[in-house]
Amino acid sequence: MTEQKKEKSRDFNQLLRDNGLKVTPHRLRVLDELTHKNAAVSQPDLEKTIGAEIDRVTLYRILSSFEDQGIVHKIFDLQGTATYAICNSDCRKDHHQDQHVHFICSVCNSVYCLDEVPFPYIPLPKNFTLHALALNAVGLCENCQKEE
Repeated sequence: MTEQKKEKSRDFNQLLRDNGLKVTPHRLRVLDELTHKNAAVSQPDLEKTIGAEIDRVTLYRILSSFEDQGIVHKIFDLQGTATYAICNSDCRKDHHQDQHVHFICSVCNSVYCLDEVPFPYIPLPKNFTLHALALNAVGLCENCQKEE
């Protein structure tokens, strides 16, 4: 195991422990897959990548527990399929800080988190509390633009 891989493994172990989750090979495998992608990943795509290593129900439970703990956030693509991306370090259980713009490619349907794009301020009426906000930009990703 390379030094970089050992360091990442330690980080994942600590991330799981910090969020009250048991460190398991399956959870570590899912975290590894999610962090190696530059776009959000759907459960069906994870199933294809991971194969028979983790069954569908276990994968669903892992993703659900990660979302509950603020480790991942869910974004729906143009077909309504849930995709998952790693949250930033400010996310916590019951307080996701994933309110950023998501870019969805209209050709390949990939979903990208645009953390660096400023999110607009939404003035709410008095006595309203915001729990979630989604802003999706739709267009062509870099790869699909090259193909056209």
